[in-house]
Amino acid sequence: MADTFQTISPVDGSVYAERPLAGEAEVSAVLARALAAQRDWRAAGLDARLRILSKAVDAIVGETSAIAEELTWQMGRPIRQAPGEVRGFEERARHMIEIAPEALADIAAAPMDGFERFVRREPHGVVFVLAPWNYPYLTSVNSIIPALAAGNAVILKPSHQTPLTAERYAAAFATAGLPEGVFQFLYLDHAKAAKLMAQDGIGFVAFTGSVAGGRAVQHALAERFAGAGLELGGKDPAYVRADADLDHAVETLVDGAFFNTGQSCCGIERIYVDRSVYADFVEAFVELVKQYTLGNPSEDDVTLGPMARASLADEVRAQTAEAVSAGARAWIDAGDFAAASPGTPYIAPQVLTDVTHEMRIMREETFGPVVGIMPVASDDEAVALMNDSAYGLTASVWTRDIAAAKRIGARVETGTFFMNRCDYLDPALAWTGVKNSGRGCTLSRVGYEQLTRPKSFHLRLN
Repeated sequence: MADTFQTISPVDGSVYAERPLAGEAEVSAVLARALAAQRDWRAAGLDARLRILSKAVDAIVGETSAIAEELTWQMGRPIRQAPGEVRGFEERARHMIEIAPEALADIAAAPMDGFERFVRREPHGVVFVLAPWNYPYLTSVNSIIPALAAGNAVILKPSHQTPLTAERYAAAFATAGLPEGVFQFLYLDHAKAAKLMAQDGIGFVAFTGSVAGGRAVQHALAERFAGAGLELGGKDPAYVRADADLDHAVETLVDGAFFNTGQSCCGIERIYVDRSVYADFVEAFVELVKQYTLGNPSEDDVTLGPMARASLADEVRAQTAEAVSAGARAWIDAGDFAAASPGTPYIAPQVLTDVTHEMRIMREETFGPVVGIMPVASDDEAVALMNDSAYGLTASVWTRDIAAAKRIGARVETGTFFMNRCDYLDPALAWTGVKNSGRGCTLSRVGYEQLTRPKSFHLRLN
């Protein structure tokens, strides 16, 4: 069995990083250090913890340029867009730090003569965070910062595609003065990650990734009662009503579908448009997509980079080809994108119409730069199609009628419902999914509930 792994850059196929995989002795030592360090970290008090975490955020933000370049070479995001990940990281981290005193405060019960009663939020102990490659800071920060704020220790397993993110975290926490052992990371294969989750010392698991990965986490925890937060896949829909601002809808939905080369769990993968504006919407949508520049993401003028791996691009090509063979119309000529090349991570964007829900492209998570568009005759038809999915992460409606948006949102099976916006996480709101999009919650005050456990105090005073 290999004792190292390599990060192959999708930019040029070179080896960007090579790191050793942790052995069993190292895994055991890391867990032991975390358990020992967590006791003192919890006892340090919330104010002290938050001061250190704020300094760590400062340290990461101070390395924005270097982090952006690393992201571009590790997973292929255009350099002009990569700094946005650090800005999003900072927004979420600072919000969770700001609300921590209120979110972690004791919850008082109604007054009762002769008694003091309250519920306290207690840390789980050690939180194991498994982060994906597509937004390695934006996903991991949702758990790492609030878990530490609540008094937990954290062990991070980064994706092998973006391993340098873990090293950046460790350096920032060291700069901020975080006590040794409170945050650690491990480079692990799947088998050792599963074995670590099965250890009694792991109090909670925070996983972001595929549905298959979520099932693997549940399997690893099957003999224990530790909790797990699972943010899994999406097939996120948008519905454009007849009264929508079409210019805004087109511009925002194109970005929602193709930003990060479509490699976003909450990216737009299917669009339903009122028949009365369908033709105009499709025409404008296609014209805007044609303006993308596909190429080397380290170049400033490139707006669409490669997918993270050639195998992922091949799956997108396969789903698209199947749809076309079944009657879908492809609006984009891949030949217009010179950098697109079969068998490589460089894939042209695509827009499909004449699609149906019998096609994989409208049912399975594609996770790439292609979107299907269907006409609908009514709100009822749109809602039925939006709900015709195994996933439920986000959904959006595009309309000037907020009352209609609320009515539609109440019927759509989703974790987050947007009006005139998409592909965004508001740190003040709960980030959650339904159906195969997972379970649990991060961000907002509610997110702290997942990273702690309630402990009731019932004190008789006489």
